[in-house]
Amino acid sequence: MDEEYDVIVLGTGLTECILSGIMSVNGKKVLHMDRNPYYGGESSSITPLEELYKRFGLPDSPPDSMGRGRDWNVDLIPKFLMANGQLVKMLLYTEVTRYLDFKVVEGSFVYKGGKIYKVPSTETEALASNLMGMFEKRRFRKFLVFVANFDENDPKTFEGVDPKVTTMRDVYKKFDLGQDVIDFTGHALALYRTDDYLDVPCLETINRIKLYSESLARYGKSPYLYPLYGLGELPQGFARLSAIYGGTYMLNKPVEEIVMEDGHVVGVKSEGEVARCKQLICDPSYIQDRVRKAGQVIRVICILSHPIKNTNDANSCQIIIPQNQVNRKSDIYVCMISYAHNVAAQGKYIAIVSTTVETSEPEAEIEPALELLEPIDQKFVSLSDLYEPTDDGTESQIFASSAYDATTHFETTCNDIKDIYKRMTGSDFDFENMKRKQNDQG
Repeated sequence: MDEEYDVIVLGTGLTECILSGIMSVNGKKVLHMDRNPYYGGESSSITPLEELYKRFGLPDSPPDSMGRGRDWNVDLIPKFLMANGQLVKMLLYTEVTRYLDFKVVEGSFVYKGGKIYKVPSTETEALASNLMGMFEKRRFRKFLVFVANFDENDPKTFEGVDPKVTTMRDVYKKFDLGQDVIDFTGHALALYRTDDYLDVPCLETINRIKLYSESLARYGKSPYLYPLYGLGELPQGFARLSAIYGGTYMLNKPVEEIVMEDGHVVGVKSEGEVARCKQLICDPSYIQDRVRKAGQVIRVICILSHPIKNTNDANSCQIIIPQNQVNRKSDIYVCMISYAHNVAAQGKYIAIVSTTVETSEPEAEIEPALELLEPIDQKFVSLSDLYEPTDDGTESQIFASSAYDATTHFETTCNDIKDIYKRMTGSDFDFENMKRKQNDQG
């Protein structure tokens, strides 16, 4: 402990572990501590099942019908990885993939008028989909071709659209797309949680739809991947990377004080000793006085003994309920995985429902999603406050991550990582920099 480090990291959530890995690869001397005896912080996977029952304060232990407790690894925060997205690039560049195995999620579905439909994302699927009438299909196909050919560096592909000016609402008008198609395009392809995106320039939306299509093209069934044994494997993979490059890890380490001098951080005090540092990375729970509450997320973990109806018996899938369909401002998400991913006992499925809280009765808000999952063997309900830092770290050199939002993929988390990296180092995050130095530990 009584040493000088470049960076101290508090908390072993995914954001913290990725940053710790990157800093170590970049030659920084890193000390990584967590007050908990396990990895993952908010984003850990809980095993055995008995532990989940305890954590949620259920008086009984799991019934025998749930199988062996140690066959379960239940994520507290459900997310998938976009096959062509930023987190997969980080995993590939740092070679953390060598510690992990992934499976493709079997399907992506969208809710319309009380039923669920497969999300059409290729021309062929669009033409076969029941979501649209015949003429609508032709218009949607034209729109998909436009997006696929679009290149922000080649004005010949713009077709009269100015990516930095034209709003997405106007692009939909240009292709004469109806409300239902707009709903699933914005929410199930571009993966926006609200409709705010409609009135801003269309470039980001077009890039999001391209990311979805390119991710889908890699494996075919859906654009999403999920690691065997649960998401808790991800922070541990990056922790190993950090350790290979000389990072020091300490779990079960209480943090008594963040030591400041002249307004900036100089160290962390734990069990009477002070480890000194130039910069500090942490999750919001370590610096309550430098964060503000930015909302709440409700998540309900549901254990089922059957696949979800109308999903072709998929052993994993995502369902998006666009806010318009249920008179809300933000979407409701369902992530479902199962025994096929080594996270549940044989024949069991885990469906996790999540959304941003909008009323004083959050459980009533997710009712439409729970109805799709009936019958449910056991439910675990959690309400999490979403904290975001009020201090950008310029003065204090304390860099806090934001809480994990209700989205079902890691793109927003990766944006947070890139943002913290830039504030810490003053330079843009470059994936190429993360490639292990060729003559290094490789």
